[in-house]
Amino acid sequence: MSDFNLDDLADELADFAPAKKKQATYTPREERIIAGFEDIERFFEEHGRLPQHGEDRDIFERLYAVRLDRLRVQEDCRTLLADFDKHGLLDRVEAAVVDVDELDLDDLAAELGGLGEGGDITQLRHIRSAEEKRAAEEIARREKCPDFEKFAGLFKQVKDDLASGTRVTRPFELKAEIRPGAFFIVGGLISYVAEMEEIFVNAQGRTDARLRVIFDNGTQSGMLMRSLQRQLNEDDAGRRITDPSPGPLFADKAEEGEAETGTIYVLRSQSDHPFVIEHREVIHKIGVTSGSVQARISGAEKSSTYLLAGVDIVATYKVYGVNCQKLESLIHKVFAAAQLDLTIPDRFGHMVKPREWFVVPLPVIDEAVERIRDRSIVRYRYDSSQGQLVSG
Repeated sequence: MSDFNLDDLADELADFAPAKKKQATYTPREERIIAGFEDIERFFEEHGRLPQHGEDRDIFERLYAVRLDRLRVQEDCRTLLADFDKHGLLDRVEAAVVDVDELDLDDLAAELGGLGEGGDITQLRHIRSAEEKRAAEEIARREKCPDFEKFAGLFKQVKDDLASGTRVTRPFELKAEIRPGAFFIVGGLISYVAEMEEIFVNAQGRTDARLRVIFDNGTQSGMLMRSLQRQLNEDDAGRRITDPSPGPLFADKAEEGEAETGTIYVLRSQSDHPFVIEHREVIHKIGVTSGSVQARISGAEKSSTYLLAGVDIVATYKVYGVNCQKLESLIHKVFAAAQLDLTIPDRFGHMVKPREWFVVPLPVIDEAVERIRDRSIVRYRYDSSQGQLVSG
């Protein structure tokens, strides 16, 4: 991607003072809905029943119960989640028939552990895949964590942070996300990378490292980094847990008594230039103004900045507590690779090249604004060949 460096972009984000806040086809809101429903599914799979309301229930169970109630009554959510609802939770009105009081998982584990000690393994009804065997071997190698009391408080804090929204879960994407201090959800357990030994090159010529991973059930594993990576990739419910948010880059609503800082605006040109006519739906001018957008575009047809033509306002986003000039510069850096390469004569006949126009679909601009706001944009770049933001 030309003239674009993620480290530079991270530096740009750092310039802002703290504010007062794949499926690549999903919007940020849809990703949050799917991730929230996956938490409910995981609860159902772990407990054999739906999450329930009640003061005597765990805070997460009560949160999931409220979330499920809301998802059920929103038709757009039901449509979005139709392919994800493998247990029919959106229509289930009674708890599952599994009697959890009669199910002792420790006894079940002991029974499974006895296979091969006189048992006829040829009578097994399910032959595990190589992936399942590797996962089972990893679990079998776990041992009791001798100093779990040192980590118990961390797990409680992470759960509290998730409940309050200070942390959120995201799909696991990059090996670089595995580092000391990182939290993940794998195999239904919250896992914490407590230690990482020196990185080495394995027999296949790939970098790897030995980890000490602590699980919230009081066990630990000395697995390799690539083993954890594989488990996260193979686990449909595998997620990474974000670090505590430093707060959004800019707020989307005003604090009490605070006036708006400005507006991010997206314009579409009415120019009759052949290239603009052909690609009008994806050619947009993106800017930030501290004043009125209508005042900003007044007289557009006389300005080369606006391609000497009128413009339509296709999207606006109010922003609070941010430097408008720096925010505009940041947005332009994100889409630098998609800058419109068009030279036109101004009204005096001088050839000019407007610089604030980009060939990028409107939904991608919407996603970029959201990712700039929550600072996750540093993990993404705009791929003009795919017409979307991609991680990396």
